[in-house]
Amino acid sequence: MPDPLPYIADPLAAGDALSDVLEMIHLRGGEVEAVHADGRRAVRHRPGSRVLHLVETGEAELRVDDGGPRVGLRAGDLALLARGRAHALHPGPDATWLSGSFAVEERVAAPLLAVLPTVIVIRGDEEGLDWLPLSARLLGVEVAEPRAGSQVMVSRILDLLFIQALRTWAARGEVAGAGWLTAALDPQVGRALKVMHRRPEDPWTVDRLADLAAMSRAAFAARFGRLAGESPGRYLQRLRLARAADRLTTTREPAGSIGRSVGYSSEAAFSRAFAREYGTAPRAWRAAREADGRVEP
Repeated sequence: MPDPLPYIADPLAAGDALSDVLEMIHLRGGEVEAVHADGRRAVRHRPGSRVLHLVETGEAELRVDDGGPRVGLRAGDLALLARGRAHALHPGPDATWLSGSFAVEERVAAPLLAVLPTVIVIRGDEEGLDWLPLSARLLGVEVAEPRAGSQVMVSRILDLLFIQALRTWAARGEVAGAGWLTAALDPQVGRALKVMHRRPEDPWTVDRLADLAAMSRAAFAARFGRLAGESPGRYLQRLRLARAADRLTTTREPAGSIGRSVGYSSEAAFSRAFAREYGTAPRAWRAAREADGRVEP
Protein backbone atom coordinates (compact mmCIF):
# COMPACT_ATOMS: atom_id res chain seq x y z
CA MET A 1 0.00 0.00 0.00
CA PRO A 2 1.56 3.38 -0.97
CA ASP A 3 2.45 5.75 1.83
CA PRO A 4 0.06 8.70 2.26
CA LEU A 5 0.84 12.27 1.32
CA PRO A 6 3.06 13.62 4.10
CA TYR A 7 2.25 16.09 6.80
CA ILE A 8 4.31 19.19 6.01
CA ALA A 9 5.81 20.92 9.01
CA ASP A 10 7.16 23.80 6.92
CA PRO A 11 5.12 24.24 3.74
CA LEU A 12 7.19 27.24 2.64
CA ALA A 13 10.05 24.82 1.97
CA ALA A 14 8.73 24.95 -1.59
CA GLY A 15 9.77 28.59 -1.86
CA ASP A 16 12.46 28.09 -4.51
CA ALA A 17 10.15 26.15 -6.81
CA LEU A 18 7.30 28.61 -6.27
CA SER A 19 9.52 31.60 -7.07
CA ASP A 20 10.82 29.87 -10.16
CA VAL A 21 7.34 28.99 -11.39
CA LEU A 22 6.07 32.55 -10.85
CA GLU A 23 9.02 33.88 -12.86
CA MET A 24 8.51 31.41 -15.70
CA ILE A 25 4.79 32.08 -16.12
CA HIS A 26 5.44 35.85 -16.36
CA LEU A 27 2.82 36.74 -13.78
CA ARG A 28 1.80 40.36 -14.24
CA GLY A 29 -0.89 42.16 -12.30
CA GLY A 30 -3.16 44.05 -14.67
CA GLU A 31 -6.12 46.36 -14.24
CA VAL A 32 -8.40 46.73 -11.24
CA GLU A 33 -12.09 47.57 -11.41
CA ALA A 34 -14.05 48.99 -8.48
CA VAL A 35 -17.52 47.39 -8.61
CA HIS A 36 -20.75 48.44 -6.87
CA ALA A 37 -23.77 46.17 -6.63
CA ASP A 38 -26.20 48.88 -7.79
CA GLY A 39 -29.06 46.40 -7.96
CA ARG A 40 -27.26 44.03 -10.30
CA ARG A 41 -28.00 40.35 -10.04
CA ALA A 42 -24.54 39.19 -11.02
CA VAL A 43 -21.21 40.26 -12.52
CA ARG A 44 -19.83 37.61 -14.83
CA HIS A 45 -16.24 36.74 -15.74
CA ARG A 46 -15.53 34.77 -18.88
CA PRO A 47 -13.39 31.59 -19.17
CA GLY A 48 -9.72 32.42 -19.07
CA SER A 49 -10.20 35.29 -16.60
CA ARG A 50 -7.42 34.88 -14.04
CA VAL A 51 -8.65 37.28 -11.38
CA LEU A 52 -8.92 38.04 -7.71
CA HIS A 53 -11.82 39.70 -5.91
CA LEU A 54 -11.49 41.76 -2.72
CA VAL A 55 -14.80 42.46 -0.99
CA GLU A 56 -14.79 45.93 0.53
CA THR A 57 -18.32 46.19 1.95
CA GLY A 58 -21.35 43.93 2.25
CA GLU A 59 -21.50 40.33 1.07
CA ALA A 60 -21.44 38.43 -2.21
CA GLU A 61 -21.63 34.84 -3.38
CA LEU A 62 -19.08 33.59 -5.87
CA ARG A 63 -20.42 30.88 -8.18
CA VAL A 64 -18.11 28.98 -10.52
CA ASP A 65 -19.69 27.73 -13.74
CA ASP A 66 -20.25 24.08 -14.71
CA GLY A 67 -20.89 22.76 -11.23
CA GLY A 68 -17.95 24.51 -9.60
CA PRO A 69 -17.89 25.64 -5.99
CA ARG A 70 -20.08 28.32 -4.48
CA VAL A 71 -18.41 30.49 -1.86
CA GLY A 72 -19.90 33.18 0.36
CA LEU A 73 -17.66 36.23 0.70
CA ARG A 74 -17.79 38.97 3.34
CA ALA A 75 -16.14 42.36 3.68
CA GLY A 76 -12.36 41.86 3.93
CA ASP A 77 -12.30 38.48 2.14
CA LEU A 78 -10.19 37.68 -0.91
CA ALA A 79 -10.99 35.10 -3.60
CA LEU A 80 -8.29 34.12 -6.11
CA LEU A 81 -9.23 32.28 -9.30
CA ALA A 82 -5.79 31.53 -10.71
CA ARG A 83 -6.96 28.80 -13.10
CA GLY A 84 -9.25 31.12 -15.04
CA ARG A 85 -12.56 29.31 -14.58
CA ALA A 86 -15.68 31.18 -15.72
CA HIS A 87 -17.63 32.47 -12.75
CA ALA A 88 -20.01 35.13 -11.46
CA LEU A 89 -20.27 37.26 -8.35
CA HIS A 90 -23.81 37.59 -7.00
CA PRO A 91 -23.77 40.62 -4.71
CA GLY A 92 -25.87 41.56 -1.74
CA PRO A 93 -27.62 44.95 -1.90
CA ASP A 94 -24.75 46.99 -0.42
CA ALA A 95 -21.76 45.03 -1.74
CA THR A 96 -18.71 46.72 -3.20
CA TRP A 97 -15.53 44.99 -4.27
CA LEU A 98 -12.32 45.30 -6.27
CA SER A 99 -11.63 42.87 -9.13
CA GLY A 100 -8.03 42.62 -10.34
CA SER A 101 -6.85 40.75 -13.41
CA PHE A 102 -3.60 38.90 -14.12
CA ALA A 103 -1.74 38.15 -17.32
CA VAL A 104 0.49 35.09 -17.70
CA GLU A 105 2.34 33.28 -20.46
CA GLU A 106 -0.57 30.94 -21.12
CA ARG A 107 1.23 28.03 -22.82
CA VAL A 108 3.72 27.80 -19.95
CA ALA A 109 1.32 28.69 -17.14
CA ALA A 110 -1.60 26.36 -17.90
CA PRO A 111 -0.03 23.09 -16.65
CA LEU A 112 1.70 24.81 -13.73
CA LEU A 113 -1.41 26.58 -12.42
CA ALA A 114 -3.59 23.51 -13.00
CA VAL A 115 -2.41 22.13 -9.64
CA LEU A 116 -4.18 24.95 -7.79
CA PRO A 117 -7.77 24.74 -6.59
CA THR A 118 -10.47 26.46 -8.62
CA VAL A 119 -10.85 29.11 -5.92
CA ILE A 120 -8.51 30.06 -3.09
CA VAL A 121 -10.36 31.98 -0.38
CA ILE A 122 -8.53 34.02 2.24
CA ARG A 123 -10.77 35.32 5.02
CA GLY A 124 -10.21 38.85 6.19
CA ASP A 125 -10.60 37.87 9.83
CA GLU A 126 -7.98 35.10 9.78
CA GLU A 127 -5.24 35.61 12.37
CA GLY A 128 -1.72 36.52 11.32
CA LEU A 129 -2.67 37.93 7.92
CA ASP A 130 -1.78 41.59 8.36
CA TRP A 131 -0.74 41.73 4.71
CA LEU A 132 -4.35 41.33 3.51
CA PRO A 133 -6.07 44.42 5.02
CA LEU A 134 -2.93 46.50 4.42
CA SER A 135 -2.71 45.49 0.74
CA ALA A 136 -6.46 45.96 0.31
CA ARG A 137 -6.26 49.50 1.68
CA LEU A 138 -3.30 50.38 -0.54
CA LEU A 139 -5.03 48.97 -3.59
CA GLY A 140 -8.25 50.81 -2.80
CA VAL A 141 -6.43 54.13 -2.48
CA GLU A 142 -4.58 53.69 -5.79
CA VAL A 143 -7.83 52.84 -7.58
CA ALA A 144 -9.87 55.64 -5.99
CA GLU A 145 -7.18 58.32 -6.26
CA PRO A 146 -4.86 57.53 -9.17
CA ARG A 147 -1.58 59.41 -9.12
CA ALA A 148 1.72 59.31 -10.96
CA GLY A 149 2.92 55.71 -10.94
CA SER A 150 -0.45 54.27 -9.92
CA GLN A 151 -0.50 51.76 -12.77
CA VAL A 152 2.79 50.25 -11.60
CA MET A 153 1.68 50.33 -7.97
CA VAL A 154 -1.56 48.52 -8.77
CA SER A 155 0.31 45.86 -10.74
CA ARG A 156 2.79 45.26 -7.90
CA ILE A 157 0.07 45.09 -5.24
CA LEU A 158 -1.82 42.52 -7.33
CA ASP A 159 1.36 40.46 -7.67
CA LEU A 160 1.83 40.62 -3.91
CA LEU A 161 -1.76 39.52 -3.25
CA PHE A 162 -1.43 36.59 -5.67
CA ILE A 163 1.79 35.34 -4.05
CA GLN A 164 0.59 35.85 -0.49
CA ALA A 165 -2.66 34.03 -1.25
CA LEU A 166 -0.68 31.04 -2.57
CA ARG A 167 1.59 31.06 0.46
CA THR A 168 -1.33 31.22 2.88
CA TRP A 169 -3.17 28.42 1.09
CA ALA A 170 -0.06 26.20 1.06
CA ALA A 171 0.59 26.91 4.75
CA ARG A 172 -2.85 25.51 5.62
CA GLY A 173 -1.73 22.07 4.44
CA GLU A 174 -4.59 21.91 1.94
CA VAL A 175 -2.43 21.00 -1.07
CA ALA A 176 -3.82 17.76 -2.50
CA GLY A 177 -3.47 15.77 -5.67
CA ALA A 178 -0.45 15.29 -7.88
CA GLY A 179 1.53 18.23 -9.22
CA TRP A 180 4.73 20.24 -8.89
CA LEU A 181 3.60 21.97 -5.68
CA THR A 182 2.70 18.72 -3.92
CA ALA A 183 6.13 17.35 -4.88
CA ALA A 184 7.90 20.55 -3.79
CA LEU A 185 6.30 20.37 -0.35
CA ASP A 186 7.50 16.82 0.29
CA PRO A 187 10.60 16.76 2.53
CA GLN A 188 12.44 14.18 0.41
CA VAL A 189 11.22 14.72 -3.14
CA GLY A 190 11.23 18.47 -2.53
CA ARG A 191 14.97 18.33 -1.88
CA ALA A 192 15.55 16.88 -5.33
CA LEU A 193 13.07 19.24 -6.94
CA LYS A 194 14.89 22.23 -5.47
CA VAL A 195 18.21 21.34 -7.09
CA MET A 196 16.48 20.62 -10.40
CA HIS A 197 15.07 24.14 -10.34
CA ARG A 198 18.42 25.62 -9.37
CA ARG A 199 20.40 23.77 -12.04
CA PRO A 200 18.09 22.33 -14.71
CA GLU A 201 20.98 22.19 -17.17
CA ASP A 202 22.80 19.52 -15.16
CA PRO A 203 22.67 15.96 -16.52
CA TRP A 204 20.39 14.73 -13.75
CA THR A 205 19.67 11.03 -13.50
CA VAL A 206 17.18 9.25 -11.28
CA ASP A 207 20.09 7.75 -9.35
CA ARG A 208 21.60 11.19 -8.58
CA LEU A 209 18.25 12.64 -7.57
CA ALA A 210 17.46 9.62 -5.40
CA ASP A 211 20.79 10.11 -3.58
CA LEU A 212 19.88 13.73 -2.88
CA ALA A 213 16.54 12.59 -1.49
CA ALA A 214 18.24 9.88 0.60
CA MET A 215 16.05 7.21 -0.99
CA SER A 216 16.55 4.14 -3.10
CA ARG A 217 16.19 4.63 -6.84
CA ALA A 218 12.95 2.63 -7.04
CA ALA A 219 11.37 4.28 -4.01
CA PHE A 220 12.27 7.76 -5.23
CA ALA A 221 10.97 7.19 -8.76
CA ALA A 222 7.68 5.81 -7.42
CA ARG A 223 7.21 8.60 -4.88
CA PHE A 224 8.14 11.33 -7.36
CA GLY A 225 5.66 9.98 -9.89
CA ARG A 226 2.87 9.76 -7.34
CA LEU A 227 3.43 13.27 -5.97
CA ALA A 228 4.32 15.11 -9.18
CA GLY A 229 2.06 13.16 -11.51
CA GLU A 230 4.91 12.47 -13.94
CA SER A 231 8.37 10.92 -14.01
CA PRO A 232 11.50 12.84 -12.94
CA GLY A 233 12.70 12.82 -16.55
CA ARG A 234 9.47 14.30 -17.91
CA TYR A 235 9.38 16.92 -15.14
CA LEU A 236 12.96 17.93 -15.90
CA GLN A 237 12.18 18.21 -19.62
CA ARG A 238 9.19 20.48 -19.00
CA LEU A 239 11.21 22.56 -16.54
CA ARG A 240 14.04 23.05 -19.05
CA LEU A 241 11.64 24.04 -21.82
CA ALA A 242 9.69 26.44 -19.61
CA ARG A 243 12.97 28.07 -18.56
CA ALA A 244 13.95 28.32 -22.25
CA ALA A 245 10.58 29.86 -23.17
CA ASP A 246 11.12 32.45 -20.45
CA ARG A 247 14.56 33.38 -21.79
CA LEU A 248 13.31 33.54 -25.36
CA THR A 249 10.89 36.20 -24.14
CA THR A 250 13.14 38.11 -21.74
CA THR A 251 16.50 38.06 -23.56
CA ARG A 252 17.97 38.48 -27.05
CA GLU A 253 20.17 35.45 -26.57
CA PRO A 254 20.33 33.16 -29.66
CA ALA A 255 17.98 30.17 -29.52
CA GLY A 256 20.82 27.67 -29.81
CA SER A 257 22.66 29.23 -26.89
CA ILE A 258 19.51 29.13 -24.77
CA GLY A 259 18.98 25.47 -25.63
CA ARG A 260 22.51 24.56 -24.57
CA SER A 261 22.19 26.61 -21.36
CA VAL A 262 19.19 24.55 -20.24
CA GLY A 263 20.80 21.19 -20.98
CA TYR A 264 20.34 20.36 -24.67
CA SER A 265 23.38 19.15 -26.58
CA SER A 266 22.44 20.83 -29.86
CA GLU A 267 20.12 23.46 -31.28
CA ALA A 268 18.37 20.80 -33.36
CA ALA A 269 17.58 18.66 -30.32
CA PHE A 270 16.35 21.73 -28.44
CA SER A 271 14.16 22.88 -31.33
CA ARG A 272 12.53 19.46 -31.70
CA ALA A 273 11.76 19.20 -27.99
CA PHE A 274 10.47 22.79 -27.85
CA ALA A 275 8.17 22.27 -30.84
CA ARG A 276 6.76 19.06 -29.33
CA GLU A 277 5.99 20.89 -26.07
CA TYR A 278 4.66 24.20 -27.37
CA GLY A 279 3.65 23.47 -30.95
CA THR A 280 6.08 25.95 -32.48
CA ALA A 281 9.81 26.37 -33.02
CA PRO A 282 11.83 28.56 -30.61
CA ARG A 283 12.44 31.27 -33.22
CA ALA A 284 8.73 31.40 -34.10
CA TRP A 285 7.85 31.59 -30.41
CA ARG A 286 10.09 34.63 -29.99
CA ALA A 287 8.85 36.24 -33.20
CA ALA A 288 5.22 35.94 -32.10
CA ARG A 289 6.00 37.62 -28.78
CA GLU A 290 8.03 40.33 -30.50
CA ALA A 291 4.98 41.07 -32.64
CA ASP A 292 2.91 41.42 -29.44
CA GLY A 293 5.53 43.68 -27.86
CA ARG A 294 6.28 41.16 -25.15
CA VAL A 295 9.98 40.53 -25.84
CA GLU A 296 12.15 42.76 -23.71
CA PRO A 297 14.53 45.04 -25.67
